[in-house]
Amino acid sequence: MAFENKFIQQRIQKAQVLKEAGFNPYANDSKRNTTISKYLNVNDDIHNLEEKRDEKRHYTVSGRIKLQRIMGKASFIKIEDESGMLQVYVARDNLPEGFYNDIFKKNIEVGDIVEVEGYPFVTGHGELSLHAHSLKLLTKAIAPLPEKFHGVTDKEIRYRKRYLDLIMNAEVRKTFQIRSKVISLTRHFFEEKGFLEVETPMMHPIAGGANAKPFVTHHNALGIDRYLRIAPELYLKRLIVGGFEAVFEINRNFRNEGMDATHNPEFTSIEFYWAYKTYRDLIEITKDYFKYLFEHLDLPTILPYGDMEVDFDKFTEIPLIQSLTDIGGVPADVVNDKEKILDYLRSKNLEADAKMTLGYLQGELFDEFVEEKLINPTFITEYPVDLSPLARRNDENPDITERFELFIAGREIANAFSELNDPVDQYERFVAQGEAKEGGDDEAHEMDKDFVDALSYGMAPTAGQGIGIDRLVMLLTNEHSIRDVLLFPAMKPLAEGSKEDEIPEE
Repeated sequence: MAFENKFIQQRIQKAQVLKEAGFNPYANDSKRNTTISKYLNVNDDIHNLEEKRDEKRHYTVSGRIKLQRIMGKASFIKIEDESGMLQVYVARDNLPEGFYNDIFKKNIEVGDIVEVEGYPFVTGHGELSLHAHSLKLLTKAIAPLPEKFHGVTDKEIRYRKRYLDLIMNAEVRKTFQIRSKVISLTRHFFEEKGFLEVETPMMHPIAGGANAKPFVTHHNALGIDRYLRIAPELYLKRLIVGGFEAVFEINRNFRNEGMDATHNPEFTSIEFYWAYKTYRDLIEITKDYFKYLFEHLDLPTILPYGDMEVDFDKFTEIPLIQSLTDIGGVPADVVNDKEKILDYLRSKNLEADAKMTLGYLQGELFDEFVEEKLINPTFITEYPVDLSPLARRNDENPDITERFELFIAGREIANAFSELNDPVDQYERFVAQGEAKEGGDDEAHEMDKDFVDALSYGMAPTAGQGIGIDRLVMLLTNEHSIRDVLLFPAMKPLAEGSKEDEIPEE
């Protein structure tokens, strides 16, 4: 039953008392004229005044009550808005007769949103505050906040009740402010480079653009199934065929796969495609992009990430096969021999699927022995063609592709390659992917005949890249779960009647 909690019932009763006394507990006529941060900045000079106050200055500030210290004839409250926290002095004799004792002390409490008007002064403890001439309730909170000082610490509650997490934990709000800035800066960076922002479909007739298992939905009007997109790649490259030479899209992708610290079923990325460029050009623009972010976010180039330090002044590059020996410690005579790789994996008590091709097994070696060791930004290049069904083959070595993945702090952040624009080669790779799907690989690409047709009209030599925004924000904010950088991460539903997410009352 809704609102059955006894503390909520008490607060509902207080809201009713306010209504009967002529005060709307859900008013909609706020007169706020400044934010808390602006108030504190503008009035910082009060500290230097002899009287430590200026009664000629008048401000109206609004925010949620986070702390109350009720006393006989006067009280202190702390209110918070998005920009900061402010202490407010509320005295009986400055308010209408009866308001302090009958309304403020009895019916206004922590969690309520109020508006206060008054002048700046500095307390005896040296804290810039506001001396209230009036106080008005804007919104009565009927659910009590969980605790006064420590916020919401239970991870499950934080993710399920993000609104409560944001109320109680200012640092969480900061993380999402940084996320917003990263997305905005990303957009501006590519626009300044001459890229055009575009929008492509979120529902696809074919699950393509990446090796991943899709979500399936049904379109009633057309009477056909559609796939939530796993990547926008094939549509963006159609636009390059059509004559646009530099395009990007920032949007969601959906993958019906497992969930862990770096994977959520829906995630945000930027993909961009650049005609008459190669993956070598993308390495350089990626370095420029990170430099741009760090300058505009005012971040030091050496950032902590857990117990690691990541130096963003030290971008390096190494081919995948070379990394297996130089970084992963795999014997040189093993890395290009399928049977030896299988034996080596088994010797390390790792699963070894004999059906895998040499390229896939090399990918397994990389995942097991190299990836987590890549702390500073590292471009891993020259991927086996088996692992890159949409990337262009290297002219000198057709077994590898002109591709890189960028790894930072042991995690993939970006994926890029010179695009395959040979329609016959692309068709043959789709055929091979189809055979893999028939063999049980439910993440393999399906044949996309329309995309092959598009390539048949000629796509300029092009380079393309995707950057995972969620993982990037994790890196910049020192967060170690993707759920901490998603406002509303995917969660397993609670069992009916579960008390698991109840918040302890004050």
